[in-house]
Amino acid sequence: MRILVAGGRGFIGRALIRQLSAQGNEIVALVRDVAEATGMFPPEVTVRRWDGMTVGEWRLSLEDVDAVVNLSGAPIGGGRWTPRRKALILQSRVLPTRALVEAMRTSIHRPRVLINASAVGYYGMSGDDVVTEESPPGDDFLGTTCQQWEAEALSAAPLGVRVVLPRFGVVLAEGGGALDRMLLPFRMFIGGPLGSGNQWYPWVHRDDAIAVIPYLLDHPECEGGLNVVSPGSVNMRTFVGELGRAIGRPSWMPVPSFVLRMLFGEMSGIILQGRHIIPARLLEAGFPFKYPTLRGALQAILG
Repeated sequence: MRILVAGGRGFIGRALIRQLSAQGNEIVALVRDVAEATGMFPPEVTVRRWDGMTVGEWRLSLEDVDAVVNLSGAPIGGGRWTPRRKALILQSRVLPTRALVEAMRTSIHRPRVLINASAVGYYGMSGDDVVTEESPPGDDFLGTTCQQWEAEALSAAPLGVRVVLPRFGVVLAEGGGALDRMLLPFRMFIGGPLGSGNQWYPWVHRDDAIAVIPYLLDHPECEGGLNVVSPGSVNMRTFVGELGRAIGRPSWMPVPSFVLRMLFGEMSGIILQGRHIIPARLLEAGFPFKYPTLRGALQAILG
């Protein structure tokens, strides 16, 4: 297939492009800075510049692609959620998606499918309630952000484009993401649960998160929102216990909730309030998780 990938310089995108290219697909990567992207992707990947906000010459790349994968979006854990930061989180998701759909609207030959990333933040803070794709969206900042993000992507459906919305949980792998931030205190022997430790922690190994994309490309019956999390859901206390075990460190030093609220403000909610997410639609579709258990995932990453 010929696949256009936007947001390919991120933690998921770089690994996804390498895998899709190794599988024999022809990849076009949209980036804001072509010079910085040089050497980041395999040499056979075509790199095109875009600003992530408006339709430009890059739209010509859409004329002969089979699929579009959009992973654009600023990290939600990049700092306190000031009004400026919240605007960046929202706009970095909505505007690129809107630009891609607008480009499809004026294309003669449209892609068959748009896989547009979303997040389990769609559901808000659900506590111990089991959450599937049938659960309602949340009304907090992340919930409303994901709803606006997904609505932009779904506007491609009337154009005859199949729209799939993988709602990613916390993606685990070496070399970046949440796991790298969590490892430092453990290596200093001061690791432990964040807050009460009872909150659910929806995680997925990056290999599974990446494998979902070609699986969705090959399964036209899959459309709409799908939870991309491991079926082996655990709470925070279990997670840090397994993390300590994987690197041979104790996990006895909890970080009190009030400290996290002081440090991160509103953003602390995504740490302190859990979501018990189940990948119901992926399981029904028969997606073969490579790492269904946390212990196996952490052993593969850190062992």
